[in-house]
Amino acid sequence: MDLKNKVVLITGSSSGIGESAAIKFAQEGARVVVNYKSNLSAAKAVVNKIKNQGGQAIFIQADVADPEQVKKLFSETVKKFGTVDILINNAGLATPKPFLEITEDDLITETKKNYFSFIYCCQEAAKIMLKQDSGKIINTTSICGLTGCSSVLTFSAARGAVNILTRMLAKTLAPKIQVNAVAPGYTLTRFWDKMSKEEIKELLAETLNKQWVKPEEIADTFIYLAKNDSVTGQILVVDAGYTATI
Repeated sequence: MDLKNKVVLITGSSSGIGESAAIKFAQEGARVVVNYKSNLSAAKAVVNKIKNQGGQAIFIQADVADPEQVKKLFSETVKKFGTVDILINNAGLATPKPFLEITEDDLITETKKNYFSFIYCCQEAAKIMLKQDSGKIINTTSICGLTGCSSVLTFSAARGAVNILTRMLAKTLAPKIQVNAVAPGYTLTRFWDKMSKEEIKELLAETLNKQWVKPEEIADTFIYLAKNDSVTGQILVVDAGYTATI
């Protein structure tokens, strides 16, 4: 797929991986929808950065854990840009908590944000893409969905479900829509801000490369999957070699 003038909707794209993806797609000539839940100033900053580089972008507020807000997100996108060619399901929440302290509210909240939201967005995207006989859906999952991370058990379980959803939808929506996922490893985002230098050193020592994955490297993987029409039903791991050590 040639990305020039394609419409790319990226959930949770006011910072981190989503922000990097928004900028990368705009640099490829795509028209970008920056979705945010609450940080309006950050979303505006991303859009302004894209426009200052000569790209096209808008920002739309929506909590993608709410199906009605998801419908509004897609309807506003279509109203502005006419369609959705590529969906990057990127928004999510990981809250560390010991297993024995996890409550029903924790389970409901994190599963809605990390799994249900993906289904809602995939449904709305598929309705549009099937009508135009083409489209790409790319889910941001996690190595936690593959290996299990005990500190974020609910998040891990939800991302594991996203992995299965990805493979299932690739079969369900073929041949018109290609569905894939990217599983980042330890990626340099604000999630790790409270860690000490020693804790970071120990964390990165678990990877073969002894370094962070950069958000831009995840964005590059999104670009690859968006351009390639022959890859579907796959989960691409970008983790600096972490899963190769276990």
